[in-house]
Amino acid sequence: MWEVDFATYQMLSAESEYAGWLAAHGFGANHFTVSVNQLSSLESVKAVNDVLRQAGFAINESGGEVKGSPEVYLEQSSTMADKVPVAFSDGQQTVPGGFYEFAKRYELSDGTLYQGFVEASADKIFESTDQ
Repeated sequence: MWEVDFATYQMLSAESEYAGWLAAHGFGANHFTVSVNQLSSLESVKAVNDVLRQAGFAINESGGEVKGSPEVYLEQSSTMADKVPVAFSDGQQTVPGGFYEFAKRYELSDGTLYQGFVEASADKIFESTDQ
C-alpha cells in the first residue's frame, strides 16, 4: 500500500470524503451489503435498523433513515462507519473505516427483483464514512 501523510488525507477528504477514505484505506472494502430479502426473521429495512439501534449501532440518517421506496424498487439504509486507527506516514490518526449497507429489492412486473441502483439513495449511503 502507498504512504500518505495526514495533511494529504485531510485535503482529499475536504474535496471528497471518498477520496480521503481511499487514500487512508487503499483498495480495501469500503462496505458490505446485506440483502434484507434473504433475512429470515426481519422483513423490512426499518426493522433491521431498529435491531441495529438497540445493539448500539449508529444509523446513517442522511436523506432519511430509509432511502428509496417500493416505488423505485429499492430501499436502503446503512450504519455509520466506525472510527479506526490508520497509520499515516507522519503518525497514527483515527478516521472513518467501513460500514454495512442493508438493501431490500422489490419485484418488477416480470417477477424478477430490481438489480439497479437509485443514484439519490446511493449518494446518501456513501455519507456513512463522512466525518
